[in-house]
Amino acid sequence: MKLLFVHHLSIFLLTLFISLPSSSSCTPNDKNALLQIKKSLNNPPLLSSWNPRTDCCTSWTGVECSDHLVTSLTISSGEISGQIPVQIGDLLDLRTLDFSYLTHLTGNIPRSITKLKNLDLLRLKQTNLSGSIPDYISELKTLTFLDLSFNQFTGPIPGSLSQMPKLQAIQINDNKLTGSIPNSFGSFVGNVPNLYLFNNKLSGRVPESLSKYDFNAVDLSGNGFMGDGSMFFGRNKTTIRVDLSRNLFQFDLSKVKFARSIVSLDLSQNRIFGKFPRELSKLRLEHFNVSYNHLCGKIPSGGLLQTFEPSAFSHNLCLCGTPLKAC
Repeated sequence: MKLLFVHHLSIFLLTLFISLPSSSSCTPNDKNALLQIKKSLNNPPLLSSWNPRTDCCTSWTGVECSDHLVTSLTISSGEISGQIPVQIGDLLDLRTLDFSYLTHLTGNIPRSITKLKNLDLLRLKQTNLSGSIPDYISELKTLTFLDLSFNQFTGPIPGSLSQMPKLQAIQINDNKLTGSIPNSFGSFVGNVPNLYLFNNKLSGRVPESLSKYDFNAVDLSGNGFMGDGSMFFGRNKTTIRVDLSRNLFQFDLSKVKFARSIVSLDLSQNRIFGKFPRELSKLRLEHFNVSYNHLCGKIPSGGLLQTFEPSAFSHNLCLCGTPLKAC
């Protein structure tokens, strides 16, 4: 009798175990939201693995889960057409959202994205998204990385981006953005993010208030900025990379104090004048270019300056010394 009881108990426990959801199975809410997203995108072949009869956490392309909840959605490099589905906002536990290399993805960023209160990374890169970058992006207070590069966005940079306390990088390069850097960027509420604003149609003067910040990396190249760009430098800063090339910046290089930490410096194709400060020869530069400016005088010897090609110094007023002609 005792053996029979143990046998039945074993069968009951086995049946109960089988009937319980696996540790990776997604919630009905997340599964329904993903199926609605697939439908909104016209059921593309890229998402053929999104079968309602299978578990979205274990076998669906681009979906990652934690404790039954969908925390990452990556849809990239496929034939996807249409707009970003509003149902994206129903995946309330998303930490990573990546729609990249989708050249037929159009429209703008839906407001429903602001429902994603745990989002850490937002990458909408190399699509055909257009219109203004919406102000409500700043409602994503947990975001640390924003990449909207290689799109068709127009209009100004939203000043509200400065109100995102955890943001470590603003990557909005290779769009059609106009206007200048917002004055509000002189008052970031949290981290000082890396600025990647290159290859847009930005112009005007950089707010002087940015001089108080110690940026890790700044790239403003390929725009129409003018005036003084030296506020990004400072002897006591820890900046690693600065690219101000292909603008209309105009300042005296001889008065600039450079951080010893800089390894990449590109000031080419501007209107920068003056002489070379000797401290440039003390930097451990891996990339360097000051060509097509109005610089004059002797290139300081020693250090790594002489290891760069003559083209990195060419087309200035009267620079001389190795690697150019002797003075």
